[in-house]
Amino acid sequence: MTKATEKALLPAGLTDGLPPNAAFEIETRERLVAAFVARGFDRIAPPLVEFEDNLLTGTGAAMAAQTFRLMDPISQRMMGLRADITPQAARIATTRLSHEPRPLRLCYGGEVLRIRGSQLRPERQFSQAGAELIGSTDPRADAEMVLMAAETLRMLGIEDIKVDLCQPTLVPHVMADMYFDPDAAAAMRAALDAKDAAEVKKLASALGGDARALFVKLLAASGPAEAVASKIAALPLSGAAAEARDMLLDIVRLVERADPSLDLTLDAVENRGFEYHTGVTFTLFAPNVRGELGTGGRYMAGVNEAADNIDGEAATGFTLFLDSILRALELPALPAKVYLPEGSKRGAGEALRAEGFRTVEGYTSGDDARNEARRLECTHILLDGKATPLGDL
Repeated sequence: MTKATEKALLPAGLTDGLPPNAAFEIETRERLVAAFVARGFDRIAPPLVEFEDNLLTGTGAAMAAQTFRLMDPISQRMMGLRADITPQAARIATTRLSHEPRPLRLCYGGEVLRIRGSQLRPERQFSQAGAELIGSTDPRADAEMVLMAAETLRMLGIEDIKVDLCQPTLVPHVMADMYFDPDAAAAMRAALDAKDAAEVKKLASALGGDARALFVKLLAASGPAEAVASKIAALPLSGAAAEARDMLLDIVRLVERADPSLDLTLDAVENRGFEYHTGVTFTLFAPNVRGELGTGGRYMAGVNEAADNIDGEAATGFTLFLDSILRALELPALPAKVYLPEGSKRGAGEALRAEGFRTVEGYTSGDDARNEARRLECTHILLDGKATPLGDL
């Protein structure tokens, strides 16, 4: 292995952003954040590294296993490299912005780093863009997040977006009413996540016929919203389980009323990947695109000790993943690149850039300038004050 190759070798899951892809990713992320800002969300820019005690509390606790840690040589305290930006937004909302009127709307864009990738997303460093709505329990806030996520993806040119809505608190509420012991609850949770109907029936049989029938119905309550919403509405639930079910259906109705064309699917039992969420969650997909385009849902935005709020603040939001989004988009053609021969007037380059050209400062003139322009992969050269295509020469 040559020394040059050794220097180019990076750890698994990390890559160099190269032209033109790097510029396209950053431009796309900024377009998303600009769209959030235009919808009344204020941009924040949290640091890449925080003290571990702050980063891994509240919603951040769910990311502890994915967080790189290091010692701060100044304070001698442990710090963490962010694995997700949502917990940072929650911290900012409940501390520095605790005095702002609610609901508080925040948005962000930036890089995150995780200890390991997943099967669908092997990348360990990737870019996020997201929005958080903090301080409202109204289902219209959840619907706003679903609709805004889908609308901004469509703005980029991604069509046929599918939104999978779940209520991860529903099954825990059902099991709490049936007094599952911890081991049995974990086994049932695993069987439901795996959609293992035989195992679900087996585990539920010990609780009696009514319980067995309910869990079978819960497992069957997944699919297109128009086909399964009525099944979910008919589930014999009560108490907190019924409230969780009704919240899911309220959000479905709000989204369908606002955008009947949006492709919605429902899943009454899915829980994986939503460990810190406390209400309705959603995932966005596009056909033939590896990995989810984004995820979101309801959670508690940390602890606000100044307000004596030990349970945190109601919040909902979403995060979009740029690596998946870019796989759904075509790389746009770059603007034409004009070679400016040595001695060209500064004003000529400024005028060309104002017209949308890119310019390259040249160190040669005459016939050598044309050869140099081709070597540097320029499409045009400045001749007689005009951008002339090299193909015409």
